[in-house]
Amino acid sequence: MNFKHSTVILFLLLALTYTQNTLAQGYKIKTIVIDAGHGGRKPGASGDFSTEKDISLKVALKLGARIKQDLPDIKVIYTRTKDVDVDLYKRAEIANDANADLFISVHCNSMPPGNKHIKGVETLVAGSHRLKEQDAAIRENADIKLEKNYKAKYEGYDPNDPTSFILLSLLKNAFRDKSIKFAKLIQNSYISRDERLSRGVKEQGVLVLQRCGMPAVLTEVGFISNKAEEKYINSEKGQDEIAESILTAIKTYKKNIEVK
Repeated sequence: MNFKHSTVILFLLLALTYTQNTLAQGYKIKTIVIDAGHGGRKPGASGDFSTEKDISLKVALKLGARIKQDLPDIKVIYTRTKDVDVDLYKRAEIANDANADLFISVHCNSMPPGNKHIKGVETLVAGSHRLKEQDAAIRENADIKLEKNYKAKYEGYDPNDPTSFILLSLLKNAFRDKSIKFAKLIQNSYISRDERLSRGVKEQGVLVLQRCGMPAVLTEVGFISNKAEEKYINSEKGQDEIAESILTAIKTYKKNIEVK
């Protein structure tokens, strides 16, 4: 079975299960998977004194702790709790196997020399791939090339092959609308609570989101390439504010989506 057919079948099954659950009387958000981006030999972006993998893990753990404290009825699952390498397909698999209601991936943004003044927060959802977004999506998906037998694991997916993006763009994400709503809540929370500069909600062909069978977002908590933001996202204050803003978005999303 080729990449296109197997992925379509996977999403149909996951979409059916999710739809049945959300339409059921008394639906509640029961499980949230928190994914700390990168890890182990995949450091992600680097700043002057820190790496993306370390920041994302600290924020992820803080977010999970706050969910457990304020929303004790929700089960929190981490894709990693220490500096280890977790394959991208495994991250989504963890969420799918747990029948999670939300998937939140925490990352840092970066810009090359000459653009290090750029700052702000943005949140990504899986969607149709646009040419102008190709470089960013390739950068996020590039980690799979560090995995053993990545072509076999991802059924022929090649992060450098534009045809792979075309196949992904043909798939209708059954969870697109809810992902976008949740992403907007996160961005609004960053703005209203922490007075961060918002770069908005964007649709990109990020592989880990494409494979999730539930509303899923990847939130870029700041630019590690920007000196001021690198300092902020490494600070206790900054990480606490980021975690609290995402928690606020979860609470609002939960209130809006749950069936009484």
